[in-house]
Amino acid sequence: MVSRFLRNIATPIRGLHQAAYWLAVFTLGAQVLALIRDRTFAHIFGASTSLDVYYAAFKIPDLIFTLVASLVSAYVLIPRIAAASHDEARTLISNAISFLLFVGGGIALIVAFVAPHILFLFFPRFVASPHAGDFIALVRLLLLQPLLLGFTGVLASVTQVHRRFIIYSLSPILYNLGIIFGALVLYPYFGLKGIGYGVIAGSVGYLLVHIPVVWRAKLLPRLTWPSWRVMGPVMHDSVPRTLALGVGSAVVFAITVLAARAGTGVISIFTFATNLEAVPLALIGSSYAVAAFPVLSELSGKEKREEFTRVLGAAGRHLVLWSLIIFSLVVVLRAHLVRVILGTGHFNWDDTRLTAAALAILVVGLAAQGLTLLLMRALYAARQSWRPFFYQLAGGFVSVGVAAGGLYYLHRASDVLFMLGNIFRVGDVPGKIVLLFALAVVLGQLVTVAFLMGAMRRAAPGFNRALLRPAGEGIVAATGAGAATYMTLAALGNIAPLSTLPSVFAQGLIAGIVGLIVAGSTLALLKNREFRAMRLAAHRFIKKRRALPTFDAS
Repeated sequence: MVSRFLRNIATPIRGLHQAAYWLAVFTLGAQVLALIRDRTFAHIFGASTSLDVYYAAFKIPDLIFTLVASLVSAYVLIPRIAAASHDEARTLISNAISFLLFVGGGIALIVAFVAPHILFLFFPRFVASPHAGDFIALVRLLLLQPLLLGFTGVLASVTQVHRRFIIYSLSPILYNLGIIFGALVLYPYFGLKGIGYGVIAGSVGYLLVHIPVVWRAKLLPRLTWPSWRVMGPVMHDSVPRTLALGVGSAVVFAITVLAARAGTGVISIFTFATNLEAVPLALIGSSYAVAAFPVLSELSGKEKREEFTRVLGAAGRHLVLWSLIIFSLVVVLRAHLVRVILGTGHFNWDDTRLTAAALAILVVGLAAQGLTLLLMRALYAARQSWRPFFYQLAGGFVSVGVAAGGLYYLHRASDVLFMLGNIFRVGDVPGKIVLLFALAVVLGQLVTVAFLMGAMRRAAPGFNRALLRPAGEGIVAATGAGAATYMTLAALGNIAPLSTLPSVFAQGLIAGIVGLIVAGSTLALLKNREFRAMRLAAHRFIKKRRALPTFDAS
């Protein structure tokens, strides 16, 4: 069994759906570990100042990673490595690694030096916190992470070009294991810095898993002074994407800064909700987007426009369909999900209610987020790199504008906040301003995806029209699944009280299974093509038969 697993890891995956399902399986493992990580944090800290400090400490290193490491990310390198000779590919990888070391390392050193002067400018509430010293030390420690993740991004481009998607999927698993180790083992000895040590350990594991593929391909990098002849074209193409990602990171940073001013635990609640929403996004949106990107890059380079649209359409239709169904289940089961995953230790009932309400709002944008991941890659593959930046900028302005306006002009937004509180039954809970932050994020996502879909009219004619059928059938299936899940919860609630974790888990699991059965039955009655393709792909995936055709239009 072990040898068979190792063979599967080393085997290239060619089929789009097969690659997406392998990615989804390992992504599920990584997301389960991420949920265990969050449950550990919830148990130890609850929605507290300590956890607010920990999450806030990530924001500046994340921003540096976005603005530096994304200049040489896989999105830019994959098309070049795929088209380059062996010597050209190694030269490119060596220059990219060296660029990150010199430029990224230099910026990290400067930020580490001035950290005490800038951190409390953005987070003044932490000045009086007993964790102020840990906050500065943690930020300095986490400045190593952008370098390690940047190196990983360069090496991961080789892994993806060679279609070693299973190895690619192992990285997040190792990363989360490192953080969990830091929280459970190192935190009791080193405090918040102990979790930071775990983050760095996980980042090292994130990097090391790609080295065997790079070594076998004889593409191990050499340290060199970055050449403008090599790096200039890469940076020319990557600057728009870097700016687009910078907008996304800046939005997260801005909302975190605003949340720090909104009260204790608001950062933690918002982060928990976004992490929970990230699970279905990673399983559906990221899996199809990552699996499709190398294929889209190859087809765009060969100017096979019809096949480009077919692959993009296949990924988009599946993404929309399953996002709608997951949306309905998460909205109905939100309280059960939060109670099972986070309801422990210092994470109290008010924290649970607020997180569940924020999750329900965030999941409204699930399909939009998944399509954004896919369509941005499509535009990068088609060498239309500036459009995603402007679209992200428009969405970012909406998100930050709504969040800032909601916080600083709360008396004007009180009606909206009152309505959201009543809808999700948290009107009496302090800190419900977090719902306005979640709404701001979703509105920005909807604006971004609207612009991206407008761009598809020229980049991939017929793509938008192809989404109408699965969207309509998905809405029907999602409505049936949501109703069945809700009625099952109501029936089970009269049988057993929800006083223990096993009873909450069992009720949510049974109701969720009923909802999925209804969704599947509805899709089968509608003769949904995506459902049929999924069943066929899953059958071949389980039986280890040949992969589905790469350009399957179903």
